[in-house]
Amino acid sequence: MIRNVDPSAERFLADLSRIQETAERAARQISSGLRVTAPSDAPDHVGDILQLRANLSRNTQILANLYRAKTEADTAEKSLGHSITLLDRAIVLASQGASTIVTPESRKIIAGEVQGLLEQLVADSQTVAEGRYIFSGDRDQELAYRLNLASPTGVDRLFQTQASRRIEHPSGQTFQAAKTAQEIFDTRNPDDTPASDNVFAAVNGLRLALEADDQAGIEASMAALRRASERLNIEQSFYGAVQNKIEAAIEFGGKNNVLLETELSARQDADLTAAALELERTSIHEQAALAARARLPRTSLLDYLD
Repeated sequence: MIRNVDPSAERFLADLSRIQETAERAARQISSGLRVTAPSDAPDHVGDILQLRANLSRNTQILANLYRAKTEADTAEKSLGHSITLLDRAIVLASQGASTIVTPESRKIIAGEVQGLLEQLVADSQTVAEGRYIFSGDRDQELAYRLNLASPTGVDRLFQTQASRRIEHPSGQTFQAAKTAQEIFDTRNPDDTPASDNVFAAVNGLRLALEADDQAGIEASMAALRRASERLNIEQSFYGAVQNKIEAAIEFGGKNNVLLETELSARQDADLTAAALELERTSIHEQAALAARARLPRTSLLDYLD
């Protein structure tokens, strides 16, 4: 029994298949730009590549969160700057209202302006950024305060909450990035009465004293307004520190992204010049192999028969 008419045919086909596989791999690298497109391309590197991709994805998401937090912190810092300006104006109005030459009618007019300041402060407490009430803490889809001139503080506190959300740094650490309207504008004593630096209460107290033509009350409100202004300056400083932390975290994350992308590129990206040369080389080898095969003597079964 004749098992193989041409003993070299099987070896030729195997060699040709290897050449074609090499050519196909080079062509895939050129078209995709990747050296590793399937686990079989580099079994030893697959685990590292998958981990690098996961790290890069996580770092990118952290950066997106940081940019969102930056918008909120920038908005909060600007809003508090506006609130401080309102408090400064309230102190000026209190000084004017405390004058002994001011008439009751003039004090009522000043009280109207103070009411306008209170309304703007309530609006500041309702500041929105990125679709969230940034001073509403964990309930950022709801208003925390609304104006109510019949209330001792001039406002209604609609709920109590915390600002428990923390911002993740690309290094893995976290930091606080927000405070609630109650912490900023409506500080309270342990018994829930307005604290001495309560912003809403200080401004509303001035309004009520002016309306009542109460000179002693107006003078007393000036001290409360100064303490409230100090409170707002402290909270603005908090957001200034948050801005610095976020900017540093964004810079860190950007550098980390570059490092991860570089390492991932080294593991999976193709050397396009080498791939093009490999494709050209395999094409030459394939043509040479086919030409050499074509020049071999052709035999048939009859050649082996007597």
